[in-house]
Formats: sequence, structure tokens, C-alpha cells
Amino acid sequence: MRMDREQKIEKEIQELEIQLKDREDALPAHSIRPHQLLLIEELEMAIEEKKRELTSLRETQ
Repeated sequence: MRMDREQKIEKEIQELEIQLKDREDALPAHSIRPHQLLLIEELEMAIEEKKRELTSLRETQ
């Protein structure tokens, strides 16, 4: 069951990283809007949170 949880978190991290890359690739070379950076920061924070969750789960094994 713990393995399933790990796999789920790993999949979520991969999906968030894909979304992050897509957002970064969509940034214009000039005139970046604040909401664009905010979305990127939110994705980065979500990825870090999931990575901490995964690390914590693995440490409790």
C-alpha cells in the first residue's frame, strides 16, 4: 500500500514538472506578466511539497 502511495506521488511530481516546463516554455522573451510568474512559482512550490511528502514517506519505512 505504501508503494502505491509512493508511485502516486511520483506520478503527481512528473505531471507537475511537465506543467512547469510548459509554462516556462510559454513565457515571452519580453513583457512577462506577473500572473505568469505567479503560476510558475505555485507549480514550483507544489513540486517541492510533493518531493518533501515523498521523502517523508520513504523515511518512515
